[in-house]
Amino acid sequence: MRYALRWLVSLIFVVQMYAAMAVLALVFTPLAIFSRAWVYRAVHSYCRWVRWTARWMVGLRSEVRGTPPTEEVLIAAKHQSFFDIILIVSAVPKPKFIMKSSLRYAPILGWYALRLGCVAVDRGRRAEAIRQMQRGVLDGTAPAGQLIIYPQGTRVAPGAHIPYKVGISVLYRETGQTVVPAATNVGVFWPRTGIYRKPGLAVVEFLDPIPPGLPQRDLLTRLEREIEGRSDALMREAGFDPDTAGSEGAAR
Repeated sequence: MRYALRWLVSLIFVVQMYAAMAVLALVFTPLAIFSRAWVYRAVHSYCRWVRWTARWMVGLRSEVRGTPPTEEVLIAAKHQSFFDIILIVSAVPKPKFIMKSSLRYAPILGWYALRLGCVAVDRGRRAEAIRQMQRGVLDGTAPAGQLIIYPQGTRVAPGAHIPYKVGISVLYRETGQTVVPAATNVGVFWPRTGIYRKPGLAVVEFLDPIPPGLPQRDLLTRLEREIEGRSDALMREAGFDPDTAGSEGAAR
């Protein structure tokens, strides 16, 4: 009975979350058409709304640790669910993403993503996806900001082990920008699929920046070691042991 009640509350939370996305998008769009500053205000307002409603509706508190970057950098982030996107975007001033090409056609969301300067890639063929990332990032049309990249390429459930892809190291080499790793435990409370949300403390933590100049292989090794190690520690802090999770967490 208790589970059923919490599932129902979670469903109400999810419904209002997407309703709020539509309402805020419509409210901000007339201004966002003329000024990108209003696009950032829109997405930051939405992230604050989701964090606030998650806290009082389902008991899911959230915290951003470390120092969020404000300059033009690459953010290499662990990705477990939609909520880690919310936390990172709420913390940086000018977020943008490497995103699936199909999201360009999503109503409202796709338009906002393009206004943020998100780079759309087709994930089916790795070599072509990397070329698309390079062109999209280096062609000079996207606004400066914090480019958020998920090195594993998808949402990964707690306890799952998915190798890091080379795209982040290619952009690191080509842009000459600093990389800021980001760890998280949000998947313990907000799964990559499904409705049910658990109470607790969801954390995204920005780790020490990695300056330009490392060989690509060394960068990938360091990112995986630091992001996975710190994410595992945050999950243990939340009461979840990633070492005993088994094979449940296959990536979507």
